[in-house]
Amino acid sequence: MIKVEDWAEIRRLHRTEQMPIKAIARHMGISKNTVKRALAADTPPRYQRPSKGSIVDAVEPQIRALLKEFPGMPATVIAERIGWTRSITVLKDRVRVLRRQYKPVDPVSRTTYQAGELAQCDLWFPPARVPLGAGHVASPPVLVMVSGYSRWMMARMLPSRTAGDLFAGHWALLSQLGAVPKMLVWDNESAIGQWKAGRPQLTGEANAFRGTLGVGILQCRPGDPEAKGLVERANGYLEISFLPGRSFTSPQDFNAQLSGWLILANARHHRRIACRPVDRLQADLAAMVALPPVAPILGWRMATRLARDHYVRIASCDYSVHPSVIGRLVEVVADLEQVRVTCAGQQVACHQRCWAPHQTITDPLHRHAAAGMRRTFSQVATGSSDTEVEQRRLSDYDTLLGIEGVA
Repeated sequence: MIKVEDWAEIRRLHRTEQMPIKAIARHMGISKNTVKRALAADTPPRYQRPSKGSIVDAVEPQIRALLKEFPGMPATVIAERIGWTRSITVLKDRVRVLRRQYKPVDPVSRTTYQAGELAQCDLWFPPARVPLGAGHVASPPVLVMVSGYSRWMMARMLPSRTAGDLFAGHWALLSQLGAVPKMLVWDNESAIGQWKAGRPQLTGEANAFRGTLGVGILQCRPGDPEAKGLVERANGYLEISFLPGRSFTSPQDFNAQLSGWLILANARHHRRIACRPVDRLQADLAAMVALPPVAPILGWRMATRLARDHYVRIASCDYSVHPSVIGRLVEVVADLEQVRVTCAGQQVACHQRCWAPHQTITDPLHRHAAAGMRRTFSQVATGSSDTEVEQRRLSDYDTLLGIEGVA
């Protein structure tokens, strides 16, 4: 058998140089028949060793008979039934090949996504220590969303995984995107819902959020991570591509660096879709649902009567309120950035949201106002006030009680 390079040269000399067969044979030092066979072959020569057979050939009919009746029978059981005493490895190899002819094939379906169809969501807890203030460092959760069609990735660090912060983060990302996918895919996150009696049950906050947006929320079955494969891979991508070599001074710094990195990540070539996510984004947005005209009710919201210490609590932190509304009903609204308190439509407190746990945040104006009110109360209580108060005569009480003139 000639080599591949000799076969290629023979064909070149004949087709390009127009050399006759006899000249080619003389030039390359081979026989004319070899030249003729090389010219007649359309594929390169390949050496194939003749099969010597296998020790399993003799028992193959017995194996086929067993597999025809019991396609799932293990190879070890087949070896026992046919009295096999030789190597089990060669028997397993032959059983593996023959079993395909008798066992029904279960092909794997490829998952495809239509434009605007869905976005997968998850919470990623980065293995990085982020300073939260007041000497606290932690790893707050990061909300990650990936669109199924365009693979457009969005993410933002949140103060907590509670419903107030989770849906506020959702709205922030969707507002930045400019549209809403028709379905949001979630696992059994406590703020989203859980499976009970074999059925998914969304929380009240989740139903209110999806109702305002006019979209659906799909809860994956427990223990089914493959249902959120896109966002799970995105979490891994963030961990190996975004985090290494970075340090953070605050959650705001984390989100700023993350936003810059996402611009680059969404402009990179994606192997699965064979293009960049940004190339598919416009078609994805065109098929999504428009943002609602009225923003959903988000964040922490509560109404309470302000106690004498004039503080309200959000998560584990206390925020001061102007003491002039002590005893009155106040409304507290907290989002990812601020905590605002109003009374009868008038704002009586506004603070930056504190990420560190168990902190007390006091506005200096509230402190000074409370100190002044305490001084006024103390003067009135001790009678040291500069305001003159009329003193009633004791005889007036006698007159009221009808004991005037009694000896």
